[in-house]
Amino acid sequence: MADVQNQIGLIMQLRRRGIRDPNVLRAMERIPRELFVDEAFSEHAYQDIALPIECGQTISQPFVVAYMTEKLDLKPNHKVLEIGTGSGYQSAILSQLCRRVYTIERWRELQKAAEARLAELKIANVTTIIGDGWLGWPPQAPFDRIIVTAAAVDAPAALLDQLKDGGRMIIPLGETRDSQSLVQIDKTPEGLAETPLLSVRFVPLVHGRVKRD
Repeated sequence: MADVQNQIGLIMQLRRRGIRDPNVLRAMERIPRELFVDEAFSEHAYQDIALPIECGQTISQPFVVAYMTEKLDLKPNHKVLEIGTGSGYQSAILSQLCRRVYTIERWRELQKAAEARLAELKIANVTTIIGDGWLGWPPQAPFDRIIVTAAAVDAPAALLDQLKDGGRMIIPLGETRDSQSLVQIDKTPEGLAETPLLSVRFVPLVHGRVKRD
């Protein structure tokens, strides 16, 4: 399991950067980040930096994971859709805060590795599939919350359609990595309300054929 001192240091760092939700901090404390990081980078697991993982993807820095999770404003009965499983770290954090997580990954290699990590932690409320994140997961819609961990120019229409009335999406938007902004989209009776949050740098949200090999 996680090194206790590293975990304590991580939580202190997140508090200094403004993360206040005790449930989010507790979830970040419970999940051992080193399990989700390539062994070659294990000594950097608790630094507040993004790290490379397989298939040219990344595991987001802890602050961004905590910030996006906090902005989702999760409730215990929520059903959440995650686009971009990656290492499975964000999925594991979400699993501690809501009823059910459905997560879509484009790369089979990443999906299988994430499944194995979640199983090792005995996390049973996360379901993963291989698929095109742009299309969402229609059979399980609508979702109380949607979190997208890759950047698009605009929020995919299919995902907005699958967001429950009164629901919230957190997604990075921008044409280039240097112009991305994390955006909160709330589905209100008056329509979609967008709130820019902070500048970020994510890999692009790719639309099209999934990588099953």
